[in-house]
Amino acid sequence: MEFNLLRQTSIALRSWKRVCRVAVLLSLFIHLALAGPVPLTADAQNEQVKHRGLISIQIDNDIFASTDRDYSNGLRLTWVSPDLAANKADFRFPGWLYSLSKMSPFIRSGSQKRISIFFGQNIYTPADIERSALIEDDRPYAGLAYVGVGVHSRDIRAMDTVEFELGIVGPHSFAEQAQKFVHSLFNFTHPNGWDNQLHDELALEALFEHKWKLLDSGARRGFGYDLLSHLGVGLGNVYIGSGAGIEARFGLNLPDDFGTFHFGTNNRSGIASTSGKQETPLSPQNRFGIHFLLGVKGETVLRDIFLDGNTFGRSHSVEKRNLIANAFAGVTVASGRFRISYKYVYSTKRFTTQKRQQIYGQINLSFSY
Repeated sequence: MEFNLLRQTSIALRSWKRVCRVAVLLSLFIHLALAGPVPLTADAQNEQVKHRGLISIQIDNDIFASTDRDYSNGLRLTWVSPDLAANKADFRFPGWLYSLSKMSPFIRSGSQKRISIFFGQNIYTPADIERSALIEDDRPYAGLAYVGVGVHSRDIRAMDTVEFELGIVGPHSFAEQAQKFVHSLFNFTHPNGWDNQLHDELALEALFEHKWKLLDSGARRGFGYDLLSHLGVGLGNVYIGSGAGIEARFGLNLPDDFGTFHFGTNNRSGIASTSGKQETPLSPQNRFGIHFLLGVKGETVLRDIFLDGNTFGRSHSVEKRNLIANAFAGVTVASGRFRISYKYVYSTKRFTTQKRQQIYGQINLSFSY
């Protein structure tokens, strides 16, 4: 057992080092390609930031931990609008979105208001994907495809997010086809148990999250640090639960955002991700930045469809754990309007017969326009 633990730790460290090297080299290349800063006053920089939106792609995969089980893969594409108050004439969203953006319970008036639109797919599998028979003591095969809209309201010290998601769990999420295609493309193990996946079910989810800065050095140039806290609640037939956590960040030219927390089962939701929250990119005077992050969070889970099985009708299920702990470490590198981040995520066992804890990596690429 000690040998296996040392081997897994060695594999994890090697994966971490490789990704860090790639992130640094890529950011340096972008930095050199976009050299030539344009000086702006502080007021001009803040006004420019309000007129910027964000596009990002986020990829979660356990290949970084040399495994292929549990939360096997997640893919999410997100668009975040510029500040609605500063760009209202340029956007024609439905009136209820503007009304919703004004209902953030903890943020005072005059804050920035943004809307995000996103879609994605998640894949969940048991540990032994070579077996075609049902594995009764392991989690079901399951996939989720979803679209959603989020409303984000923030001021200097706090941020609220309300997010609504609509999707489908089951064969029409096309998780089976996606995994088989990728595995055949890279000659990975062929997954044979998808005949046992959860059946089709409409997925409806509402999530709310509040973040605030407990500590902030206030330095946006040179070395800086901050300490962020987060509280979230989710309600729907896919996930019912709550979570809270703390994230510490430190580094060069720290961005003025609210970190990389993820809320929701297996980090499914992008509510706290860099994809939706880094609406303040580096100013042209701060072309290059790098910071490191460490975080912990706890979850209370009342429902997880990927463990409890389908809401209606019979399906395979396992006995979930109601209390979950998570920890993560990562690095973010930014250059101009580009940003790449990598996180290594550890999660305690989510169901009683789970043999090993979940470990996976997450990459987020974003561009502000």
